[in-house]
Amino acid sequence: MIVTDIFDYLLMLRIAVQSKGRLYEDTLNLLSEADIKISSSKRTLLVQSTNFPIEVLYLRDDDIPQSVATGVADLGIVGENEFAERGEKADIIQRLGFSKCRLALAIPKETNYKGLEWFEGKKIATSYPNILSRFMAEKGINIEIHVITGSVEISPGIGLADGIFDIVSSGSTLVSNNLREVEVVMQSEALLIGYPHLDEIKRETLQELLFRLDAVRQAEDKKYVRMNVPKSRMDEILAVLPGLKSPTIIPLADDEWCCVHTVLDQRRFWEIIGRLKELGAQGILVTPIEKMIL
Repeated sequence: MIVTDIFDYLLMLRIAVQSKGRLYEDTLNLLSEADIKISSSKRTLLVQSTNFPIEVLYLRDDDIPQSVATGVADLGIVGENEFAERGEKADIIQRLGFSKCRLALAIPKETNYKGLEWFEGKKIATSYPNILSRFMAEKGINIEIHVITGSVEISPGIGLADGIFDIVSSGSTLVSNNLREVEVVMQSEALLIGYPHLDEIKRETLQELLFRLDAVRQAEDKKYVRMNVPKSRMDEILAVLPGLKSPTIIPLADDEWCCVHTVLDQRRFWEIIGRLKELGAQGILVTPIEKMIL
């Protein structure tokens, strides 16, 4: 949707997105699944969608909270860790459920650790001094914070710090630097944040955007299942199915059989399919779900 008049311009939402990294990739995938076409070119700071009233502003992750709080961007997709660290006054519109990680304290692996008191008087390297200082103040522990914007995990090994406070996903980076995680301070995921004073016209576009994002997220980890089942076991089979509502039941040419359509969650998929087979279900067809509108 290319802007052609002033009304199109008024509808246009500007969304700040991380310019590189995992969150960048996850965000563009989400917009693509919502059928919002955005160029993935990293050479352009501002890119307009060709089929939806939205333009993407590519920024550093730590610049996104301020850009939204000040109205430079209407919306932003940012890690909860960065949002909490910056402390900017923007609204959390939706938790997006991807790019999950945690902020944790880690120390050299061989250290004898018996509790948070170990950190009293220690020097801790971090890129998140505000979150760390608030946490330690709440616990009544005095530390020296050494702010590092690069590879925080190498600090203990080269004598810059006694421990670190940083993002942890799989923990492999800690292991490779002879560190171990000892305290989780906060969990983090991607957030959709918004300018607090968004006007009513742009809020209409925001509602359409949220409608699309919800349809994509509702379909995550869901499978559409069709199967032929004997009518004699129908009550038992229906008792096993945890569908969104009552499953669809379609008669077959054979009066003793019918076809059942339902939606299953991936987390219990194999458990439920195994039980259905035991109850006589046959010809089970499984299809991934692209969108789901409730």
